[in-house]
Amino acid sequence: MKKQGFNPYLPSWEYVPDGEPYVFNDRVYVYGSHDRFNGHVFCLNDYVCWSAPVDDLGNWRNEGVIYQKTDDPLNPDGHMCLYAPDVTLGPDGRYYLYYVLDKVPVVSVAVCDTPAGKYEFYGYVKYTDGTRLGEREGDEPQFDPGVMTEGEVTYLYTGFCAPGDRSRHGAMATVLGPDMLTIVEEPVFVAPSQPYSDGSGYEGHEFFEAPSIRKRGELYYLVYSSVVMHELCYATSASPTQGFEYQGVIISNCDLHIDTYKPAGKPMYYGGNNHGSIVEIDMDWYIFYHRHTNGDAFNRQGCIERIIFEKDGSIPQVEMTSSGLNGGLLQGKGEYPAYIACNLFTQDDQMYSGGFGAGAWLDSRFPKITQDGRDGDKEPGYIANMTESATAGFKYFDCNGIKQVTIRVRGYCNGTFEVKTSWDGSVLGTIPVHFTNVWKSYTATISIPDGKQALYFTYRGTGGASLASFILD
Repeated sequence: MKKQGFNPYLPSWEYVPDGEPYVFNDRVYVYGSHDRFNGHVFCLNDYVCWSAPVDDLGNWRNEGVIYQKTDDPLNPDGHMCLYAPDVTLGPDGRYYLYYVLDKVPVVSVAVCDTPAGKYEFYGYVKYTDGTRLGEREGDEPQFDPGVMTEGEVTYLYTGFCAPGDRSRHGAMATVLGPDMLTIVEEPVFVAPSQPYSDGSGYEGHEFFEAPSIRKRGELYYLVYSSVVMHELCYATSASPTQGFEYQGVIISNCDLHIDTYKPAGKPMYYGGNNHGSIVEIDMDWYIFYHRHTNGDAFNRQGCIERIIFEKDGSIPQVEMTSSGLNGGLLQGKGEYPAYIACNLFTQDDQMYSGGFGAGAWLDSRFPKITQDGRDGDKEPGYIANMTESATAGFKYFDCNGIKQVTIRVRGYCNGTFEVKTSWDGSVLGTIPVHFTNVWKSYTATISIPDGKQALYFTYRGTGGASLASFILD
């Protein structure tokens, strides 16, 4: 029997953001950077790969470490981190991994005979005279490579452009020859940075980082993280190196702009930087993105939502859900872990997770998804710091005949959990909880209406509760 698919799609103890998905040989493979649980710095771990059958997206397999940070000749002692990578299938049938180390301006390349084997260092992207891209006078630093191969050429997209930085002009496209390293068409700018966006159509959603390229039919889709950070936007063109026009937002990791179930300006999760791309899997299209956990910017987890294309090729913005990759609603019965919450907020709106110095909110004011143990320990995730008004939302379930709800809670708390089917809806019932330092189950008779439903749990009371799971009967 196929497993149901949840968000995050990988185990709750795994932190692989910046996901670039590809389908090779009837499996979808995800390549990303690798955060360390409670590491408090981006991308500390080696590259790993996860894959799943295209017809069973709830069944992900850990392919193991595919590349170590010390494999790059510039990083023999491992003092530099491996930032967001991308992979493409070269004209020779081998798989090429493009990446940037965190303290150099050049693009490194590794190669492997299989999608998820051990990649070996191959070289650096370079001009015909041997100068590495990013080191020639006038070059802008390389960052977040995204790649796509068509025939004998590979299109490489790079860039990082902080708002107000006039030294960075935007996302760059560079064309490489069949050796996957040598530049045959020099970099051009395909999406503007904030200082150079006037009159471009990108105003308010200028390029920040994370360029990723895909092709659907005759149209190229440039997916990128905007200066707003929490959103993945896209631009389209009939050419891979020019003419990209801004189209809109595909996903926001705090659900800003969405007005289908709440006001457009209300954040429903704690947003932060975002990175991902789109891919066709078994006749459907999906957006891969990441969310923030553990109360800071450095513990990010991959999520997936199904998207649709309108007749004109546009992509309407999609909601964050718990069920995005499931191919349908989650079953309205049984036990579900709390870490699959797609909405998490309090009565005080907070659009960003913070996580940098004084901006961090790693304290008891806000709920957060976390885990016990150390990095790599296969400890299940849960929601901590559920204080007064803290709300966790889960979407969507196919409910039928639910008459009882059970929650598993621990913590020094004294109050109730309200159960609702919308974030501001009527309370269907309450579940009292009390002080305990071990996980304890609490049950109440609560009827959930039949049909497609969201579920929201709001804590009311003193102290702080941790929520491990809920059971629908």
